[in-house]
Amino acid sequence: MNKKHACSRFAPVLLLATLVLPMPAAEDNPFLTVPNTPYQTPAFDRIQVGHYLPAMQEGIRRHQAEIDAIVANAKAPTFENTIVALDMSGQLLGEVSAVFYSLLGAATSQPMQDLANELAPLLSTHNDNIALNGKLFARVKAVYDRRAKLKLDEVQRYLLENTYRGFVRSGALLDEKQKDRLREINKEHSLLALKFSDNVLAETNSSFIVIENKDDLAGLPDGVVAEAAATAKAMNMEGKWVFTAQKTSWIPFLQYSPKRELRESLYTRWFMRGDRDNDRDNKAVLQKLLVLREERYRLLGYKTPADFYLEPRMARTPAAVNEFLMRLWQPALAQAKAEAAALQKLIDGEKGGFALRSWDWWYYAEKLRKAKYDLDDSELRPYFKLENVQQGMFTLAEKLWGLKFVERKDIPVYDPEVRVAEVREGDGTLLGILYMDFFPRANKQGGAWSGGFRGTFYKDGKRVIPFATLVGNFTKPTTGTPSLLSIDEALTSFHEFGHALNTLFTDSRYRSNFAPQDSVELPSQIMEHWVLEPEMLKLYARHYQTGEVIPTALVEKLRNSSLFNQGFETVEFLASCFLDMAWHQLESALNVNVTRFEKKLMDKIGLIPEILPRWGSTYFTHIHGGYEAGYYSYMWSEVLDCDAFEAFKETSLFDRKTAASFRKHILARLGTEDAMTLYKRFRGREPKVEPLLKKRGLL
Repeated sequence: MNKKHACSRFAPVLLLATLVLPMPAAEDNPFLTVPNTPYQTPAFDRIQVGHYLPAMQEGIRRHQAEIDAIVANAKAPTFENTIVALDMSGQLLGEVSAVFYSLLGAATSQPMQDLANELAPLLSTHNDNIALNGKLFARVKAVYDRRAKLKLDEVQRYLLENTYRGFVRSGALLDEKQKDRLREINKEHSLLALKFSDNVLAETNSSFIVIENKDDLAGLPDGVVAEAAATAKAMNMEGKWVFTAQKTSWIPFLQYSPKRELRESLYTRWFMRGDRDNDRDNKAVLQKLLVLREERYRLLGYKTPADFYLEPRMARTPAAVNEFLMRLWQPALAQAKAEAAALQKLIDGEKGGFALRSWDWWYYAEKLRKAKYDLDDSELRPYFKLENVQQGMFTLAEKLWGLKFVERKDIPVYDPEVRVAEVREGDGTLLGILYMDFFPRANKQGGAWSGGFRGTFYKDGKRVIPFATLVGNFTKPTTGTPSLLSIDEALTSFHEFGHALNTLFTDSRYRSNFAPQDSVELPSQIMEHWVLEPEMLKLYARHYQTGEVIPTALVEKLRNSSLFNQGFETVEFLASCFLDMAWHQLESALNVNVTRFEKKLMDKIGLIPEILPRWGSTYFTHIHGGYEAGYYSYMWSEVLDCDAFEAFKETSLFDRKTAASFRKHILARLGTEDAMTLYKRFRGREPKVEPLLKKRGLL
């Protein structure tokens, strides 16, 4: 997931926050002085929670002064004095916000969460004051109306058109009464979105099972047991074993534990997050979020939130998304039904005496995988030591683009587990800095994402280097055993590395990036294709004890099993896509019962009871975290990445010429020009869907 936290450049003057925090003097605030760090990276060795508020306030003050200067300019509006000036405004606020919101996800605390709730309405007001500034919009519109007469290149036109559209979509054409209501909606919505995320984090941290009887650990690999023991020790339950709602914990348990009642107990804790009718219940929060969105987009002239969100994307309309999803759904559902029947046959053959349920799927699928392909997860993990996977990512980037990664231990980090690499071109030119944060913590949101503490742009003719992040929640090392990743975790590592490369490679004159949501997964998902290619495996998949390269026989088993369980994986994902779209196509969520709505939808599309959506409504953070009506984007982008990878297969896996073209037209430019135009420059045509269908065994 590409999770880029940044304050919108639409912003102004705010009232002082009422939250009481220490207020260090400006000269002591690392955000307000030039950092004495390599490349002026964030001074995490000095940053304290109390630094954020005064830095934000100063950022807002400077930003407002820049906006005032644009509005007060006596000269006629031009592309340079209005559009470019607006694009370059708010740099301090943007960088402070990027650090704060990145750490709010990766290293949060109660003071951070309190401050986030205090800042949400203030930043919402700041953004609205700019987006709804009539005099500023008048200057933007004056340039936009003359666009046909201006000698602009494609990048400049794209910036102008999207800047104008951003104002309109933010309410610039509303009357004053409507603008006032929009401000109120935006404030309330920002607080509710934070509450939803806070509830999910709290629910995740409190969702676990404790095992006291060693016999209940039967069937579990040693590494899984060791991690559970370490988790228990960290929770002051030494001598016991704790399995949590973190993916690295609950999935291995469901894969290997023969204790059906325990599988059900842990899985139920996972999918009931935010739906327990307690003080962290998200049903009412979700409903309020949706009702506010509906009102917001009706004010702006849209029938539903989905119509608003999809307008600037490649898909354009809800109908196009629904048609795309259904095209994949029918063959995937048929495949999933066949897989369910095979698993039920396995249960019946063992005289299990019960019907397959969702908490049984992983266990019996793993059994069937082993029986059909003589392959199981525990046999593979020793070849995917985290450090080896990391080196594999670096090796791939070196082979494709000549990049060099040099560890830097002198760059401050926000947690001792974080690693930092300096990234250089083959000729030694500094490209950027990469922060890597791999393991789960109680103060860290679940999942994996990539963002940055600073994006790239040009200032005074020189490129400002980006600070990219790669954040995950992968299997932790235990006493005597390093971090050994599952295939899914290895794929996720390469995925987020692709996002990071996109951040590092971006080469734009301007700070603004307008990549359509349904194109942003192309740079990440294409990287997954290399992970299990035999040529690539030889370069990094080595046994953590012997150093032996993964055996050819094991690689062949991997290839033979590549389509195994694809019905399940595709269906559980698509079910969440349908759920996301259904919520955002509602004209009114006011009196909708969340539980009944979800069930009715799943019945309508024919989801079989043995499978649940990958994300349930009450913990579906994508639907307010930048992927609103956009969860389908992963699958839409998969059409792009499967087709794009074919370009490499048509030449060679590490073809430098193809890689250079992909970098030039996609990685460096995505968000600066029309996404389909860029793709066609790379591929010479629009993408075909057949490679995706083939990859998932649906063709």
